[in-house]
Amino acid sequence: MAKQKPWSGRFTEPTDAAVEAFTASVDFDRRLYVYDIMGSIAHAQMLAKVGVLTKKECDAIVRGLKEIEAEIDAGKFDWSVALEDVHMNIEARLIQRIGEVGKKLHTGRSRNDQVATDLRLYLRDGIDVVSHGLGQLQQAILDIAEREAATPMPGFTHLQVAQPITFGHHMLAWFEMLARDAQRLQDCRKRMNIMPLGAAALAGTSFPIDRAWTAKLLGFDSPAENSLDAVSDRDFAIEFVAAAALLMTHLSRMSEELVLWSSSQFGFVELSDAYCTGSSIMPQKKNPDVPELVRGKTGRVNGHLVALLTLMKAQPLAYNKDNQEDKEPVFDTLDTMLGSLRVFAGMIPSMKVRRDQLLRAAVMGHATATDLADYLVRQGVAFRDAHEIVGKAVRLAIDTDRDLSQIDLDEYKKLSPAIGKDVYGVLTVEGSLKARNHLGGTAPSQVKAAIKRARQRMQRSMPKGGK
Repeated sequence: MAKQKPWSGRFTEPTDAAVEAFTASVDFDRRLYVYDIMGSIAHAQMLAKVGVLTKKECDAIVRGLKEIEAEIDAGKFDWSVALEDVHMNIEARLIQRIGEVGKKLHTGRSRNDQVATDLRLYLRDGIDVVSHGLGQLQQAILDIAEREAATPMPGFTHLQVAQPITFGHHMLAWFEMLARDAQRLQDCRKRMNIMPLGAAALAGTSFPIDRAWTAKLLGFDSPAENSLDAVSDRDFAIEFVAAAALLMTHLSRMSEELVLWSSSQFGFVELSDAYCTGSSIMPQKKNPDVPELVRGKTGRVNGHLVALLTLMKAQPLAYNKDNQEDKEPVFDTLDTMLGSLRVFAGMIPSMKVRRDQLLRAAVMGHATATDLADYLVRQGVAFRDAHEIVGKAVRLAIDTDRDLSQIDLDEYKKLSPAIGKDVYGVLTVEGSLKARNHLGGTAPSQVKAAIKRARQRMQRSMPKGGK
């Protein structure tokens, strides 16, 4: 492949070898080759449509590009650092394959609008793949929620037992986190699906290009309105990584709970051996490495978001070489997010829920105290007074090592004459759960109804397919 740079005409000295290695991006941006070729084919076809290329020239370019794509797919392409990036490598190989006509491909465009287009195409497909994986995880969570819709467990605030909930209700909280992530990704995709191609270096081109036609060919909603903004904008990349950081943060919170729940101190769930590892020194260990790694990898993605924001914060219009640094954070974010979703989607369905341990934990910590306060309010006691009465009941239970349901009625009467024998119906875990029978509540009937609505929402909004 020819190593002469397309811009070498203005220069009298070759690029310093250290500078060449320092400024090259081909080692990482070569993954854009499919999209670079896709954009180049569309560009060539548009140039033929407006008469800048002949049909014969266009056919030769398109054929040559498809042959290069096959070459890269087969691992037979000779990537050159001297040619800096994916764009110049492919263009140089095209000229080598089809001759002088290959030099006409770059008419009416620049690497500035070319790379911005490539990256949008790449991330558009990336969002589709992530959305598909996210949907699979959401389905797995809904399946567990349905199976455990009536399984009692303690709900926590400050990691202290608060009130009884069901395991299914807790799983639906995970689902809602991911549902927002799915919406954010689709919103991001809409804003991303605008085509920079045709903006050229920054000011557009003097050739009679048809940007709307090219946009339609590439599946974009429309061309970018402003050529300066088109080549310098990286909002779409930042927004994608921001959505990814939130998604990973949600997976990290779930991971933290799985790590806690699978410990011997909690024993709420047991993770499959396929998603755990052992210790090199302690034979009894079963370590939750998958959720721990997801929790750790979240820091990487959060760091990428800060890196991209910092990258853009002081750039004047239009394109600057700084923007070469946008790709590695974006690529790693997508890889990390996809990997995390894949292992989660396998781990969650294989998880064993230990109902007996969850029930034992649900009756500990006086979780029905709020139900007792609500009972008193229904008897005409003001809530603040009811709160104090129940606080004294909890103190009595702690001092005598009993549960609230084990305190005698006579003892309750001393605390408040408003308490009758029917109080014991609200002090059970089952009674507490059934009492929360409203939209968004933890009553098993409400959990089942919420699962049904969630499945309907997914049917309406989930993208078709994914790669």
